[in-house]
Amino acid sequence: MNKKALFLISVIAAIPLTSNAATTCSRANLTRCLDSACAINISSNPSARCQYCGTASAGTPAAGDAMRAVSVGASAKYSFTAKELKSAPTEPGQRYAWATAECIKKVSGCTPDDVTDNYDSLIEQSCRAAGISAQMNTLRAAAAKTKTKSSCQTDIQACLIETNHCNADYSNCADNADFDKFFAGCSVSASGCDQHIATIRQELVSARDSAIKNADSIIETIVASYQSQREQKLNTTKANCQDNAGREACITTVCERSMRNKCAAGFASERSMATQLCKFHDLACDTLK
Repeated sequence: MNKKALFLISVIAAIPLTSNAATTCSRANLTRCLDSACAINISSNPSARCQYCGTASAGTPAAGDAMRAVSVGASAKYSFTAKELKSAPTEPGQRYAWATAECIKKVSGCTPDDVTDNYDSLIEQSCRAAGISAQMNTLRAAAAKTKTKSSCQTDIQACLIETNHCNADYSNCADNADFDKFFAGCSVSASGCDQHIATIRQELVSARDSAIKNADSIIETIVASYQSQREQKLNTTKANCQDNAGREACITTVCERSMRNKCAAGFASERSMATQLCKFHDLACDTLK
């Protein structure tokens, strides 16, 4: 999990459950919005996403398509109109950055990380359909993204002990078949953890066995663990809000990954766009004040 995503999750964890400040990103609406800029005429042109928002080596879309609204019946609230598309850049990297900035305005609760996690793979599939290997830094980063064993184990265990899975005391997973079923589902959801799965499974089986034998004490341990995690995340979040450190790190990352000229001197518009993409840091820090 990269720093921007960890930062945002930390803020959400620190907000009381009664707060209405946190809004969940609708990935369906986010995809609908991005498609209206990047997947024009995709029904007859499978390489559309690659051509519009992937790489110039995929070729040029059919003349006239770039100014056309994506599809009849799509929600106007989350889709670009033909008029809005006139402002969209034609260079694929810049168009993707433009669509990202505009779509996180249209779809509440979404961040650049949601765009990367949800849409890069669709662009990559489109490039494969066109027989092209897209050489995009964002795609390489997504493909190479791995997490530490500790982070993976925390995510998988949190999923595993949900009430509709094993439950906090593992009472729903006393049988190995039930444990394996839920563990498999949680492992699939924990992207970037493939190399740690076997070790984590062994350790969680041991945790399951101990929990069943010591149900009362394990509950106390879990409660204490979550309390400690919340305190650590809150402290990390507060540190990132000092002197806008988190926002500046976000801007630097966006410039390196998504801006053609890396926000170098003379390209103030790229720096401005990166700043807008990282605006969620300010909103998050304001929540803690």
